[in-house]
Amino acid sequence: MHSFVSVLSGLVCGLGVAAAIVTSSPASARAGYDSSYGYERTWNSVLRMVRVDMNLKVTEKDADNGYLLFEYRSPENHNATPGSIELVRSKDPEVPVRVVVQLVQMPRYHEQLMVDALAKKMRQEYGDPPTLHPAPRVELPEAGPDAE
Repeated sequence: MHSFVSVLSGLVCGLGVAAAIVTSSPASARAGYDSSYGYERTWNSVLRMVRVDMNLKVTEKDADNGYLLFEYRSPENHNATPGSIELVRSKDPEVPVRVVVQLVQMPRYHEQLMVDALAKKMRQEYGDPPTLHPAPRVELPEAGPDAE
């Protein structure tokens, strides 16, 4: 029985360390924004924000496939680190465009600052976001002892 308890406590301790490593990993960092302004408006705003507003160097862009690679420079650290923004669109115009910002070498709050700046820029340039109409809900009959 003593050996079973030792093995179990070692396993629990090992899982705790593994969870701490996984949750602190900077590679999983990313921030997102759902834009209901449409793909073209969102793409143009992302590009202007990165190139003009933030004065960052764009290293690669592809509007058709929805990605932008750039060199990010934070206010407190002027060394360039790679960054990316991806726009994920749906075939359904009622579904918002998903914008994902990733700065893997920086703390997550840098990504969130970019997402917040984009949301503010979109609202300033285009006004309040258009209201998208959710898909109609299908009502299911109630089940119970009196249901037919």
